[in-house]
Amino acid sequence: MSFDWKLNPPYSNLKQDEKLIQYHASCYCGFVQYVIYDEFPVDSTYCHCHGCQILQGAPYQWACIFPKTSLYFQSGLDSLKFYNNGENIQDHVLPCKVSCKYCSTPLADEGRRMWLAFPQSFKEFRQSESVREKLKPSCHIFYGQRTILGNFLKNDGLKKFEGHKNKSKEILDE
Repeated sequence: MSFDWKLNPPYSNLKQDEKLIQYHASCYCGFVQYVIYDEFPVDSTYCHCHGCQILQGAPYQWACIFPKTSLYFQSGLDSLKFYNNGENIQDHVLPCKVSCKYCSTPLADEGRRMWLAFPQSFKEFRQSESVREKLKPSCHIFYGQRTILGNFLKNDGLKKFEGHKNKSKEILDE
């Protein structure tokens, strides 16, 4: 595996003033810890694609999208594990899944410019309704692949797209 990834954001970012930290994220075992400086994500979505369902072990994934430049890793760079599901390889080939190699906690999906963080790993997410409101999803994507049936997700006020947001057909609540 190439270690060039450590030379690029978000892994090479410099620490900023502690007062600017908005969110503290970590894996379950605590080896990997990072902070996010931006208060609001660029976007936040529920993804129902088959890949997210299988790789998350859940009916959908909630991701908050931040620029890779808004993160700082406090610890655990050597505890990271990468997986590119498009090529089915365990390597830092973008886009890729990022997790802890010890406890296997999914930490994020890393894109070319963006970091799709999972807000459930933020300490502040569990402590404050106002924080959860800031991170609230704007829509459901790949809703056509959803596994949850019934009225659970209907009429939640969020737009639902067959594929990617604003690049696929919108699905109207029945």
